[in-house]
Amino acid sequence: MEHVADRLIEAIRSRKTPLCVGLDPRWESLPLEIRRRHWPTELGRGRAFEEFGARLIDVIAPAAGVLKPQCAFFEAIGPAGCEALRQLLARARQRGLFTILDAKRNDIASTAEAYAEMAFSFYNADRLTVNPYLGRDSIEPFLKVGRQRRRGLFVLVRTSNPGAGQFQDLRCQDQPLHVHVARAVEAWSRENLGRHGFGDVGAVVGATSPAELSALREVMPSAYFLVPGYGAQGGTAEDVRGGFRADGLGAIVNSARAINFPFPPDAADWESQVEAAAHKAARELGQLYFR
Repeated sequence: MEHVADRLIEAIRSRKTPLCVGLDPRWESLPLEIRRRHWPTELGRGRAFEEFGARLIDVIAPAAGVLKPQCAFFEAIGPAGCEALRQLLARARQRGLFTILDAKRNDIASTAEAYAEMAFSFYNADRLTVNPYLGRDSIEPFLKVGRQRRRGLFVLVRTSNPGAGQFQDLRCQDQPLHVHVARAVEAWSRENLGRHGFGDVGAVVGATSPAELSALREVMPSAYFLVPGYGAQGGTAEDVRGGFRADGLGAIVNSARAINFPFPPDAADWESQVEAAAHKAARELGQLYFR
């Protein structure tokens, strides 16, 4: 199996866009035609999420090479949701998509290793988002399991939520705390580089802070960026330019709500609206980075 960063780049280049589609299913936002087929029980919701996700994957696969499901929406409904997520990740791989499990896990020792097994064995995702707050010994178990299976991580560095700066921007030794995290990410990434010069440890850096995005690219030249905040959160294609190298590599840009639910619930043509939203975002990002 190829290096995880090289597999990511292959998925991006095959579509000529750095678009990553988030998958955040909400029962109340699902198309009415799906909700009417499934009772709102645990099992019914799981089946509805799987049907919606499968149909979404099929229509976005030609436009985007990366899928990032948020596991909380699936896990909240119990075992049926977990199985739906597992099946959707398998379907995404069959469609040639690179998969990121957005779980933001963290712990130490055997518990962290169990989280990693969940992500890379049970769900079989290519990468997992993790929280670095507990330090190096909380990341090592994820690195160990991930490298055994040629998978990777995205570490939270500078996020796009409104309260991110409360801790991430605190001054520590004359620099923001997130810069110290970024340096650690770069060191972890350089331990295992692919042929394009990117490692198996990437960084989550929000599109809502363009200046910080550019600065953090200098701090982490070997870390691929996962950039949330584009689209519904207000970030634009121009805002994320600082996360990329001149060759169009270096970042993937996530959009979830704007692509998952661009339609009213009673829309009969909801799949065509999802497809149009995905292609629009793919073109907008692709024109900037894959000319």
